[in-house]
Amino acid sequence: MTAPLMPKATALWLIENTMLTFKQIADFTGLHILEVQTIADGESHVPVVPFDPLVNQQLTADEIKRCEEDEAAKLVLMVPKNPLPNRKVSRKYTPVSKRSERPDAIAWLLKNNPQLSVKQITRLVGTTVKTVESVKNRTHRNATHIKPRCPVVLGLCKQSELDAAMEKATQDTPPKENQA
Repeated sequence: MTAPLMPKATALWLIENTMLTFKQIADFTGLHILEVQTIADGESHVPVVPFDPLVNQQLTADEIKRCEEDEAAKLVLMVPKNPLPNRKVSRKYTPVSKRSERPDAIAWLLKNNPQLSVKQITRLVGTTVKTVESVKNRTHRNATHIKPRCPVVLGLCKQSELDAAMEKATQDTPPKENQA
């Protein structure tokens, strides 16, 4: 079972607004029973603001009532009706120390994976089309010092991302016909 959001705040709300036992609250929130008792006594060193699990669709009033009537019953976390969508994570921040390694990664991708498009390379390495084109045409300001190095080893992308881009590139390019 997964724990509810903000377990200490949820525990405080349940203590203040229900007749549940400390054991039931501890089992539901994933806290130790003594920690629940400390929150109830107000001896917690960290100030806690109550968090209503009914409003946040973690519990129903019927579930609380069922557990108040039976001390042996355990609260069950509700499955959200509208789960959070899986957002596609935008390009992560590249530290300044890694930015100088991007041209090396671009050179490696151009050398070892010529079927990748410029757009795919920009997504993998987190750079601009202009930078990719300048490395490709050897007009980059640091062109004499660029050494092709794998972007996975440099930490600019994951191996799974590189594999997915390679697979997509091979699917997009039509097979060459044998000319005999």
